[in-house]
Amino acid sequence: MTLLLSTPQPVSPRRCSSAERLMWITSDRVFYAGLLGAPAMHTAGAIVVYVSVEAPLRIRLAGGEWHTTDVAVVQPYVPYEIASDGRHALDILIEPETLDMSRLPELLRACGAVHAPEFAARVRSAHAQLVATGRDHDLRPEDFDPLFFDQPLPTRQIDARIAGVLERIKTDPSTQAAAQACAEEAKLSFSRFLHLFKQEVGAPFRSFRTWKRARSLLHHVNSDSNLVYVALDIGYPDSTHFSHSIRQTYGLKPRDIFAGSRKLRIIQGGEPGEYMTA
Repeated sequence: MTLLLSTPQPVSPRRCSSAERLMWITSDRVFYAGLLGAPAMHTAGAIVVYVSVEAPLRIRLAGGEWHTTDVAVVQPYVPYEIASDGRHALDILIEPETLDMSRLPELLRACGAVHAPEFAARVRSAHAQLVATGRDHDLRPEDFDPLFFDQPLPTRQIDARIAGVLERIKTDPSTQAAAQACAEEAKLSFSRFLHLFKQEVGAPFRSFRTWKRARSLLHHVNSDSNLVYVALDIGYPDSTHFSHSIRQTYGLKPRDIFAGSRKLRIIQGGEPGEYMTA
């Protein structure tokens, strides 16, 4: 069945049970409903949107003050801390290289606490419907944006030479390909490649690759695999590098992420999409 979202009704924060913990992950989007974890400064390479469930959220951007809110938005590569008196939160991740950032809804161009009660109600309603349908899903990647934002988000056009490199990294985040090799693949000089990559993607090559590798962990969080094997499988050379990178990205140690995901239901949805090339 295809999931359709009805007109959102006001939904008050409430208790989130373990049966309602889930993650819908596609190549370019993630929706997570689950444990929030202890506050710690961390940095993601995606636009991150939080919605409260049981109690208001508190957010602090690097060097800033704490603010209380029911909706928080963080822009890519901005360090932040998030906390709540409740144990759970709803969380949306959107890969910025897929978006025309200049044409995004105002909500997604914000950074920090946001007053958006109708959006919060919509996300909570969408979560409730995902839970209610159990495993009877027929979700496609193109269903994601309309479900949470009521419309497809505007896409970005990417230089074809850079788009090929992005697709390679996205398809295989564990790749050890260096920037020099990617520059040769794109038939560009090393310096021109690094400049064009940052211009087209909005982030340096190394930061982008680091984020995609850390993001790929989300596909494994409720597996029974040994953490060392997971680290090697997604491209980390050793467990120390793995633990440091994951903690910088998510604010949690890998073992704590796995422990908190034991009852998490994962919906894997969608093949890697194609970039619009210019």
